[in-house]
Amino acid sequence: MIVPRTSRKEILAKLRKKIEKKIPVFIASAGSGLVASLLEKAGADCVNTFSGARLRANGMGTMSMMWPILDSNKQTIDYTREDIMPAITGDAFICACINANDPLKDMRVVLDDLKRIGVFSVSNIGPSISYVDKDSEIYRVLTKSGITLDHEIEMLALAKEMDMVSVGLAFDEEDSIKMVEESQPDIFCFHAGTTKGGLKGYDSGETIEETAARTEEVYQELRKIKPDVILIAHGAALENPVDGQYILDHTSCDGIWTGSSTERIPIEKAVLSTAKEFAGLRFPDTKK
Repeated sequence: MIVPRTSRKEILAKLRKKIEKKIPVFIASAGSGLVASLLEKAGADCVNTFSGARLRANGMGTMSMMWPILDSNKQTIDYTREDIMPAITGDAFICACINANDPLKDMRVVLDDLKRIGVFSVSNIGPSISYVDKDSEIYRVLTKSGITLDHEIEMLALAKEMDMVSVGLAFDEEDSIKMVEESQPDIFCFHAGTTKGGLKGYDSGETIEETAARTEEVYQELRKIKPDVILIAHGAALENPVDGQYILDHTSCDGIWTGSSTERIPIEKAVLSTAKEFAGLRFPDTKK
């Protein structure tokens, strides 16, 4: 087969056109080709790939990617090339989330490899140091050893230089401001926290109102720095379409990014429900 190709220019033009028409941008993660094809058919603008999504497809929680059980960059590139790219028609573009802190890989080579297979957009969460609490001992140990947000920012800046769409992501206001100021990403997603719901979700107790308020506080600061940045919301209490509508109604975002909300949770519900029906089938009572 021949995998469809796109470009930075085409991607940004399509997104800007949607924003001008007041239609939300929709980014969604996929850990399998089936999910990717369904997301594209449903109208996703971007199908996002990363090690966390691949592990979700194996029944693990997203945060399992933080444990050293795999080469996240290799897994992301391999399954993007073999599972995701052949499954889409080109209506949606692919954004690969890579680990910019991989000490064994030159990010220029990683980005070149992605462009070669047809991926023209990258993000910094595959995984990111931002997932680790700043007041923790492990955060201090990691940053001391050279695992830093600076490497992620440098990778995003390099991606733009290489004519790729850069998608920055951070978890708090401080990192968000630093990332937008220093890497000037085309798209920025404020990650409000691990998505709640389903078998593997994490519920911090935060309401959708609180998630929206925290997200908007960051957006107000980022608009001052880069007025044309495309702002995307994700995570925490944004669990379902009703929550998504609340975010659109109460923040100045340009769209939303779903992961577990359109991948893990719907699969859990659908498969479990249907499988229970099959498991409940019985042979006819021939004695009647």
